Amino acid sequence: MDQFRKETRQWLEDNCPLSMRAPVTSDKDECWGGRKWVFASEDQRLWLQRMGERGWTAPTWPREYAGGGLSSEQAAILQQELDRIGARAPLTSMGIKMLGPALLKYATEEQKRRFLPDIVRGRIRWCQGYSEPNAGSDLAGLKTRAEDRGDHFLVNGSKVWTSYSDESDWIFCLVRTDFSAAKHQGISFILFDMQSEGVSTRPIRLISGSSPFCETHFDNVRVPRENLVGELSQGWEIAKFLLTFERQYQGSWGSGDAALGAAAADAIGRDPGGRLADGLLRAEIIAFDLDQAAFSAYSQRVSEEAGGGGENGAATSILKYYGTELNKLRYQLQMAAAGSAAVEWGEGQDGSLSRDWLRSLGNSIEGGTSEIQLNVIAKRILGLPG
Repeated sequence: MDQFRKETRQWLEDNCPLSMRAPVTSDKDECWGGRKWVFASEDQRLWLQRMGERGWTAPTWPREYAGGGLSSEQAAILQQELDRIGARAPLTSMGIKMLGPALLKYATEEQKRRFLPDIVRGRIRWCQGYSEPNAGSDLAGLKTRAEDRGDHFLVNGSKVWTSYSDESDWIFCLVRTDFSAAKHQGISFILFDMQSEGVSTRPIRLISGSSPFCETHFDNVRVPRENLVGELSQGWEIAKFLLTFERQYQGSWGSGDAALGAAAADAIGRDPGGRLADGLLRAEIIAFDLDQAAFSAYSQRVSEEAGGGGENGAATSILKYYGTELNKLRYQLQMAAAGSAAVEWGEGQDGSLSRDWLRSLGNSIEGGTSEIQLNVIAKRILGLPG
C-alpha cells in the first residue's frame, strides 16, 4: 500500500487545483453537478472532471461502471491524502451516497451502464421521492400511484420535503403499483427525468429563511417501464436498503474538526492559562470533543466491517441518531459561544450562524426521526421485544 499512497499523493499534488484546497465557505463551493449546475470557477470544473475521469468520486465502485475499483483500504488511503491537502470533495451527490449502492445491487446490467457512469462524473443530479404529505414516518403508507400501462407507467401523486427537486435532473421515486396488497408489498422503485411532462415543484421556505426542500407533484407523468428498478411491487426492499446509506451519510454530519474550543475562546476570551474563560462552556465543549472522537472511531469501525461499499444494516441507525444529535449540539455550543452576536439577523447582518442552528434542528427528523432510529436499534441490534 505504500506504493499506492505515494502514487496517489503525487497525482493529487499534480491535479488538485490550489483553490480546491481551501475550506468550503458558501453553497457554491460545494459542487452538485448535473445539467443545471453552474460551476463557481474553472478550477471547480477541472477538479470534478479529473476526479470523475479517474473514478475517484466513487472510489470503490467497479471500474466497468466508471468507478475507481479501489479496495476499502485503498479508498481509506485516498481519503487520508485528500484530507492531508485539505481538498474539497469534487462532487456532492445523492447519486453516489444513496442511489448508486442500490443500483449496484438491484439494477439490471443495462441500467447500471446507463446511469452509473453519469453519476460518477457528475453529469446527472438526483433527488429522492420518498416522503409524502401523509406518509412521512409511516413511509409505507405512501399513495403516489403508478398505473401499469404495459410499456410505461402513468404516475400521479405528490411528494414533500424533496431536497433540491427544483434543481435536480432525475428522481428515484417510490410509487404504489398494487393497492390490493399489504402496504409494504405494493410499492415499486422507479427512476424518471424531472423534465418529464407533468412534473412540477414548489420550494418550501423554512424558519431559517431558506430551504433545500420542495413539494413535488406528478400529473399523468409517463415513465418508461425500462426505468423500473428490481421487480414490480417489490420496491420496499430496495427502499430500505437505500435508507441505510442515507442514514450513514447523515450520520457523517456528526464528524467535524476540533476547532470549536479555539473558536469559542476567540469569541469569549481566555483565562490567564490560555484556556476558554467560561469554565462551564469549556467543560461542555470538552465533553462534546470526547463524544465526537468516540463517534468518529465507531464510524470508522462500521465502515471497515462493511468493507468496500458493503452493507451496514441496522448499524446505520446508530450513526444517523448519534451523528445528527452531535451536529445539533455543535451548533448549540457555537450559539452559546457567540452570545448575543449569534442572534443578529436583520438588514445588513449575516445571521448565518443562527440560520445554520435553526436548520440543524431538523436533523433529528429528516431521513427517519430519532425516535424511529432508537426503535430500530432496540429491536434489530439489542434484540429487545417489540
